[in-house]
Amino acid sequence: MELLARNATIFKAIVPPIIKSAPDAVLVVATNPVDVMTHLTTQIAEAAGFPSGRVIGSGTTLDTARFRTVLAHHLEVDAHHVHGYVVGEHGDSEVLVWSGVTVGGVPLNKFLDARSLCLTEEQRSDIDRRVRRAAYSIIQGKGSTYYGIGSALARIVQTVLYDQRAILTVCARENEVEGTHHVTVSLPRIVGGKGAIGTVPIDMVPTERDAFRRSLSILAEAQAATE
Repeated sequence: MELLARNATIFKAIVPPIIKSAPDAVLVVATNPVDVMTHLTTQIAEAAGFPSGRVIGSGTTLDTARFRTVLAHHLEVDAHHVHGYVVGEHGDSEVLVWSGVTVGGVPLNKFLDARSLCLTEEQRSDIDRRVRRAAYSIIQGKGSTYYGIGSALARIVQTVLYDQRAILTVCARENEVEGTHHVTVSLPRIVGGKGAIGTVPIDMVPTERDAFRRSLSILAEAQAATE
């Protein structure tokens, strides 16, 4: 959030000429704070008559990949077969939706039982911490986090270029989510050649939904600063 004022000034200068030069483009925002910068970009774009659905941010795409990778390592399976999402803010208030995790199409708890594996609350908390705090650990170790976000952006751009209709947790503006209006937030979305094509419904248990609402509140407050 410390970067907001400086980056907002830059975006207000460069987004309008980009839209003028490439009116059919999809704008993919990576600049932090990415939720707020995507929200601002959408405002600028709409003022120029540009469709809001063509503005997406990297959101929690990287966080979701980290979640699946860390959990897969614990389960001793290939991460490609672990499906679970991180939603909300790309930041400290993000929500790992444990209740929706599947492994090979099987709900997590059923997979654990079938494989006689254990995943204690302490282990879940450790995975949550490793996903949520990954950027801090990486920055402490090597100064910045470029490989992970580079891979995430490559995946998003590939999906747009080839209209793959992949489900990715990019951030985009929603008219209303859980009672919060006009908020830009990461949710599972169908992404293709025209940007965010649709949002995929996701079930959450009450504790997850409460955490998600808190994240929405934080985002709404931060994004109000751009209006």
